Amino acid sequence: MAKNWVQREGELAPSQLTDWAEQLEISQTLIDILWLRGLRTPEEMQQYLSPGLKYLEPFCEWPGLEESAAVLAEGLLAGKKMAVWGDYDVDGVTSSAVVTQLVKEQGFDIVQHIPNRMEEGYGLNEEWIERLSEEGVELLLTVDCGITDFAPVAKARELGMTVVISDHHLPAETLPDARAVCNPRLSECPCPHLAGVGVAFFLMCALNAQLAESTGTKVDVRELLDLVALGTIADVVSLSGQNRVLVKNGLLKIKDARRPGIAALKEVSGYASGGTVEAGQVAFGLAPRINAAGRMGKADIALEMLLTEDYERARQLARELDVMNEERKNEEERILEAAMKQAESQSDKMGLVLYGEDWHSGVIGIVASRVVEKFYKPTLILCKDGETIKGSGRSISEFHLHEGLGRCKDLLLGYGGHKLAAGMSLAADKLDELRTRFNEIVIDAVGDTPLTATLKFDAPMGFNLAADFTLLKELELLQPFGMGNSEPVFTSPILLLKSRRIFARKHLKLELLDLDSGITLHAKAWRMVDEIPPSMEGRKLKLAYSPRIDRYNGSASVDLKIKDWEFLT
Repeated sequence: MAKNWVQREGELAPSQLTDWAEQLEISQTLIDILWLRGLRTPEEMQQYLSPGLKYLEPFCEWPGLEESAAVLAEGLLAGKKMAVWGDYDVDGVTSSAVVTQLVKEQGFDIVQHIPNRMEEGYGLNEEWIERLSEEGVELLLTVDCGITDFAPVAKARELGMTVVISDHHLPAETLPDARAVCNPRLSECPCPHLAGVGVAFFLMCALNAQLAESTGTKVDVRELLDLVALGTIADVVSLSGQNRVLVKNGLLKIKDARRPGIAALKEVSGYASGGTVEAGQVAFGLAPRINAAGRMGKADIALEMLLTEDYERARQLARELDVMNEERKNEEERILEAAMKQAESQSDKMGLVLYGEDWHSGVIGIVASRVVEKFYKPTLILCKDGETIKGSGRSISEFHLHEGLGRCKDLLLGYGGHKLAAGMSLAADKLDELRTRFNEIVIDAVGDTPLTATLKFDAPMGFNLAADFTLLKELELLQPFGMGNSEPVFTSPILLLKSRRIFARKHLKLELLDLDSGITLHAKAWRMVDEIPPSMEGRKLKLAYSPRIDRYNGSASVDLKIKDWEFLT
């Protein structure tokens, strides 16, 4: 749907901004963008443009980090058998891989457990705690989970295990009875929005330092940064501060692809094994294949792929993930079509509650995001889960989804999440009442008039600048793009749509002429076949777009990523 275009605003720029641009050897366009994004000194700008590992904060700045590392080191050196328990999404799988690799390279054995999503659900469970105990596990580390798993942690302690919790999710008022807890949400710290894999990485760095005193081995933790970048990008946390340092450096490791699993994953995703990948390509190319394994209850395959040192085994596992991802995409398309029809039939509602008995619980979150993208309304997608119903919700910036669910918690068996995303479960006989109540709650919060999404743009830009490779290379310094560090968006002068061409069934490649400069450029319009029909050829329009260098097949060309458009009468 069309968006409201609003230009970014900030404090009045100081007169010395041009001098800073010369000092940093960057253009006026780039320094204007940095200023609008809140960077206020040349030093801040330099750190943002070149976020080296020297900017990572010391161990003492992270809540519970040194204590957790000390407990793990004590347990390992005492000969305790260790297990790491991770979540089944990309963040959890990469966290488990980071821990496993570090502990093994330090010379210790470790076993892993990632729950089967279909059979165990999220987090720790007592049945598998008991199984691990029977296997001789005495030291248990959780990654990307555990912060609210009171009963399973109590069971582990009862069985004699030493438990350390490493998580990034919001804790309750009290904490599980673990020996140590490491979580950036526990108190003030340099980066409360670390992903689970970021927490696991800092913990392993501290453990590495403590173990080195006894083992004499100092593992090169930089080799873990590819995993950190992959998990952080996939978890859609803010790519600012410490996350920016981790991801920027981790993407360089993903480019080198010295890890067989990363090389194989890039290949099945259509990228050269040694080629550069951006955060967006990780988010939409690499990460979904690992997530597909978790959604199908086979996250252990993804973990093995990331840890194996055998290239052929990595390729075999990557192909399995690719097949699962195709199955996931087909299932997603089927559910999305049905959900869109339901959403259209509820056009009078402000809050959408959509249900399909046979919808796959592993993909309903993705479908919810697509529905919100099209209708710009808070959306719950629900499916049958045994005798109950489970669901996944996505929201808009004007509505706090977690708080909204809290207002109808009497209808729910359980719920959790944050402002823009949440999960929930309920009894089957509460579905109709939830539909009514959720709509009323949304109306109470935002009114009964449909809202329009806002698109912030940085500045107007004609094709004379958009085609300037020097400027485009400068804009690449702003990467990685994602939440908390959005890609620069510009608005075009009046353009002429010269032609449209369909590729991959549902996407368009457009040929656009800038009537002011006379320059023609190409743009990709993703999933826009129906929105820009052949009758639009020859029409004038304005674009909100992001220009970039496309290096596909080794040749560089200018590509425009369309954010929104407005056809002119």
